[in-house]
Amino acid sequence: MIVSIFNEVIGPVMRGPSSSHCAAALRIGRLARDLMDGDLQDVRIEFDRFGSLATTYTSQGSDMGLSGGLLGWDAADARLPRATEALEQAGIHVRVEIADLRDEHPNTYHLRLGNRRESHSLTAVSTGGGMIEVTRVDDFEVSIGGDFYETLLYLEDGGQDAALLMEGAFPADEIILHEAAGRRLLEVKAQQFVGEETIGRLRKTVGVLRVKRLAPVLPVLSRKGMAVPFTTCAEMLDYDGGRGAPLWQLAVDYEMARGGLAAAEVVARMVEIVRVVRRSIRHGIAGTRYQDRILGHQSGGFGECMQAGRLLPAGVLNRIVLYVTALMEVKSSMGVIVAAPTAGACAALPGSCLAVAEEMGLSENDAARALLAGGLIGVFIAARSTFAAEIAGCQAECGAAASMAAAALVTLAGGSTVQSLAAASMALQNSMGWICDPVAGRVEVPCLGKNVLAAGNALACANMALAGYEPVIPLDEVITAADHAGRSLPRELRCTALGGLSSTPTARQLEQRLGRR
Repeated sequence: MIVSIFNEVIGPVMRGPSSSHCAAALRIGRLARDLMDGDLQDVRIEFDRFGSLATTYTSQGSDMGLSGGLLGWDAADARLPRATEALEQAGIHVRVEIADLRDEHPNTYHLRLGNRRESHSLTAVSTGGGMIEVTRVDDFEVSIGGDFYETLLYLEDGGQDAALLMEGAFPADEIILHEAAGRRLLEVKAQQFVGEETIGRLRKTVGVLRVKRLAPVLPVLSRKGMAVPFTTCAEMLDYDGGRGAPLWQLAVDYEMARGGLAAAEVVARMVEIVRVVRRSIRHGIAGTRYQDRILGHQSGGFGECMQAGRLLPAGVLNRIVLYVTALMEVKSSMGVIVAAPTAGACAALPGSCLAVAEEMGLSENDAARALLAGGLIGVFIAARSTFAAEIAGCQAECGAAASMAAAALVTLAGGSTVQSLAAASMALQNSMGWICDPVAGRVEVPCLGKNVLAAGNALACANMALAGYEPVIPLDEVITAADHAGRSLPRELRCTALGGLSSTPTARQLEQRLGRR
């Protein structure tokens, strides 16, 4: 799958403490629901005892997200905090089992689904930032990312070549014939589901036993022949050819090619994200309440201290701290936030962008362009690394956000693309080796501080780049080095609640207290 700014980098708009645990689980649940035609009675979930989900399934909201998806809800649905209860009230029985499965990916879901008429199995992976991949449906190895309309046709044994018959009969982007254990599955990826008329013709020739339709769960679909102009900084500079186009414009060019969107639509989508973030900041400062969290409402007090002049003079940095804190509080109270690039790192990029834009008296269009510039840095990271803390520690989340934010802030200041890349490189260099150790699995401590640190890092690096500081190591090389460093962290320090601050006596006490609520 080719990275999209609106799929992998800035988004989804969601509720919950973690995009890889909440939004991704919800998307997996939506696809599982479609596999059962919306008729579910029993769900058995298996997690590898050595993966992250065995210890974080409930504390980081995977249970909430998966339940919401199985009910067919959206990631920003106001009912999500009560999704597990709603699933039970709907008469759907869920059982979770921990087993020695030796999964390659720590965020792997094994689902067994059943109703009175049929049963199916689905294996899926949360790859970071809310992105997913379904790797197996029943006995068939597949690769479903939620970026197409997927029609699955279970076929009779033998007979004619169904894939060949489908070609020309339907405008498909890809047709794949899977075979396993003497069974056949025809998978059709397209911009719409295969119609009944086409399926009717296939029934007469190859024998269609069952049809399943899995709707896309991503905002930007993929398509046949899709190509983008660049996937690395070096390729982007070659594409620019010395014209000196601003980074946000290059981001628009990229997303136009990736999503088949007009330039105005790309900017308009990001303007809407700016508006969502602005509403969330206001909500956070006004005050949030939620029982199952560690930190209460703190941003309001910080704002009052700012107004009264009781803080150290730090200029725009104080406004950044205020906005970052407000966004993190909205996230921890199950309010609506934008994963940028993840929910755990949702505050550094948008919080710093809106704070600086307002301090400079800039428009929401200016803020949207800055987020697009930051989003393009995220594309370079996602294309060669990961946003999953379970894979590469917190540098994959807050470190990536710092890099993206640094480029965005240079854009707000009217800096060049070269300066934006320098700032992004320095910010990511400063973030290498960050572990992921959320206390009691609540993505609050030390996550709030790390988001503030990421934003402050971005501000410093943006000004350093604007002043001509030399990053020395190009961003492409820093991304590769950071990925290697993150993957080298011990498993206990990669979002498992087994190491770092999460293993301290106070953290264990908090975990027990919150677990009793």
